[in-house]
Amino acid sequence: MDATWARRWHTLTAVVVVGALLLQLVLVIAGDRALLDEEEPGLAIRLGRLVSYFTIQSNLLVAAGAITLARDPARDGASWRVLRLAGLVGITVTALVHFFLLRPLLDLHGWSFVCDKLLHMVVPALAVIGWAAFGPRPRVGGRVIVWALAWPVAWTVWTLAMGAATGWFPYPFLDFDDKGWASMLVVCGGITALFLALFGVAWALDRRLRARP
Repeated sequence: MDATWARRWHTLTAVVVVGALLLQLVLVIAGDRALLDEEEPGLAIRLGRLVSYFTIQSNLLVAAGAITLARDPARDGASWRVLRLAGLVGITVTALVHFFLLRPLLDLHGWSFVCDKLLHMVVPALAVIGWAAFGPRPRVGGRVIVWALAWPVAWTVWTLAMGAATGWFPYPFLDFDDKGWASMLVVCGGITALFLALFGVAWALDRRLRARP
């Protein structure tokens, strides 16, 4: 019974996250500006910027994890553990940063509003609840955390380098040209601390919660 419900939950998560990502892709192709500046760059640049968002990358990781778990709720493997943990913690950070830093800046309507809520609220809730209820666990260890942390670190370095080269930043709090280096470093330091705290929580709960499946 647990395996059946786990498959159903992971399938639901996969359907929602893939649907949300496809909707965002359609909106960007159609010229929606929810994730873009006031300028109207070409399609290739819009698509390149789309995949540069931490939100999109974290949702992609959740999608990969959910799809594999829908097929095998007991999935395991060294690389898969990293993918699963990175997606889980990444999507949690996505939800928290969006709620506290980005949501007040947005004024979305229609399908843009729907897509925003799916990517930043519904998918994080499905991912976290699914992990708490169905696992699989234990799957978290020190080496897994180190490799999972490599992704957000690499994303930050790449994003700042590209911002310095092009003048475009996916999130306003990373724009050191506008906010200043001190402000940017303070925010990045806070988000890094959040990542470390969430990795620690995941590690602790992975051992305290009942093994599943």
